Amino acid sequence: MRNRRVCFVPAVVRKPILIGVLAVGFVSHLCFAQEITVAAAADLQFAMQDVAARYQKETGKTVKLIYGSSGNFFQQIQNGAPFDMFFSANLDYAKKLEAAGLTEPGSYYEYARGKIVLWVRSESKLDLSSGMKVLLDPSVKKIAVANPQHAPYGLAAVAAMQKENIYERVKDKFVLGENISQTASFVVSGSADAGIVALSLALSPNMKDKGRYAEIPADEYPPIAQACVILGSSKNKEAARQFLSFVKTAAIGDLLKSYGFDVQVGAAK
Repeated sequence: MRNRRVCFVPAVVRKPILIGVLAVGFVSHLCFAQEITVAAAADLQFAMQDVAARYQKETGKTVKLIYGSSGNFFQQIQNGAPFDMFFSANLDYAKKLEAAGLTEPGSYYEYARGKIVLWVRSESKLDLSSGMKVLLDPSVKKIAVANPQHAPYGLAAVAAMQKENIYERVKDKFVLGENISQTASFVVSGSADAGIVALSLALSPNMKDKGRYAEIPADEYPPIAQACVILGSSKNKEAARQFLSFVKTAAIGDLLKSYGFDVQVGAAK
């Protein structure tokens, strides 16, 4: 029978190796646990990127951002979607989740109010000084609007057009976006001649140099009051609470204001 070599690692060597492997695994787990997943209304697409970048720079912790319409997120969360936090562009969705016992008690926070604007590309000949009446111009064939069935900005757009008594005359021209971000992209790409979008997107790096906007008076549509909650199903509640505290700071309030949001720092309810 052949002699076989047996590789023997002394216990004094094996123990540090084992500790090292366990330590790497533990640190990896901590790094993973520090990341939270946030479902955010599409009007926050650029503002929240800045918020998350500042948070990571200050704390070393990361935030995974997923954007979409508030109504769709509401349904997904009811069906058990694995988010840690939800930033809704409509108070009702956050309140309904709270009433259903699906949120962490005391985490409800009204972080901002959004605004809508009429937006056209730079090369458009439309005169925005006449406000939404310009949508009656014969050259306007397609109007981008967020789907009012589940997008708060779509509801606001419809309300404003009804207030201006133009809704019935232009509704057949609508190109409906799944959320306000997609709605804005329709106008940027030329798929629509004009659109009613979030001011936060009109001021974003992606749009501010590509078009012109006219702000729609706030008294022409219901307030787009927005709130966030920590979800009761979150496995990272402590990290979520830390991020919520960060969002409540004056610095982040100022950041949101720079994107056109109305903010009352500390307006938790």
